[in-house]
Amino acid sequence: MSNAPPGRYRGDFVAWAGVCGFLGEGGGGTIAEHSHYAIQLATGLPHGLRVRSGRDGRWHACAAALIPSKAPHTIDVTACEMSVVLFIEPETPAGRALSSRMEGELELLDAGEIELAAARLSQAWRVERDAEAVRVACMQLVEQISGTAHREPSDPRVLAVVDHIRRHVDQPVGLADVSRLVHLSPERFRHLFVEQTGMPLRTYVLWRRLLHVYSLLMQGENLSVAAHAAGFSDSAHLSRTARTMFGLPPSSLQMSGPLSARASSANAGKPSHFA
Repeated sequence: MSNAPPGRYRGDFVAWAGVCGFLGEGGGGTIAEHSHYAIQLATGLPHGLRVRSGRDGRWHACAAALIPSKAPHTIDVTACEMSVVLFIEPETPAGRALSSRMEGELELLDAGEIELAAARLSQAWRVERDAEAVRVACMQLVEQISGTAHREPSDPRVLAVVDHIRRHVDQPVGLADVSRLVHLSPERFRHLFVEQTGMPLRTYVLWRRLLHVYSLLMQGENLSVAAHAAGFSDSAHLSRTARTMFGLPPSSLQMSGPLSARASSANAGKPSHFA
C-alpha cells in the first residue's frame, strides 16, 4: 500500500447506529476468504482494490464493492493507498435497500459512483483528522450508495431507552425491562423501536456493545478490558461475536491512526463519542 512499510497498519474505527467500519493505510495484503452477517462496502483509494466472490473464484479490480450478507469473499488491498471497509446492519433501511439492490450477488462499483464521497473521506481522515468529519463523510457515502437518508431517533421514549442502553452497555437489556421504563407494552415498544432505529432491540444492543469495544480500543484499552466493559464474558466471546458480524476478530486490527491517537490522548477515562 503506497509507501508504507509492509505490516505497519495505521487504522481507525468509525461508527453510528447500524453502520461501522475501519479505515486505514499501510500493512496491505489479502484478507482470506470469509463471510459475515453485515453487508460490506469496501473501497480502495485512489485505486487498487480487488475482490473475489467465493462463487466464481475470479479476481475483480474495482473502485469499490458491495458484498451481500453471509456471502463468502476475499479482499486484496495491497495496491491501495488507503482502504475503507464499512459494515451495514442488514435490517436497517440502508441495509434493506442494498440487499434489494444486490439480490444476493457481489456488485462492483466504478470510480465515478464514489469519486466525490471518496475524496471527502480522504480529506477528512488524512488532512482534517477529525472523527466527526470522517463519520459524516462515511454516512454520506452509505446514503449515496443505498439511496436512503440516515435518520436519528426522535421519539423521547426511544431516546430514553437508547440512553439507558448506552449507560448499561455491559449489562443485559431486555424488551420487557425497557418497555416498563417508558410505560409501554412490550409489543408496542418493539414496533416503535424498530420504526425509529431501523433495528430490533436485540440487534441494536449487540451493535452498541461492539461499537463500545472498538471505541475503547481506539482509546488505548486492551482487548480483555474492552470485552468486559461491553458485557462480553471474555475476549474469546467477543472475538466469536465480531467474527460473526464482521468476519474478523478485534485483535486482527491495530488501532493506530490519527483518530485513535487523538482519542487516546484527549478522551482517556471519558466516554467515547461512539459509545
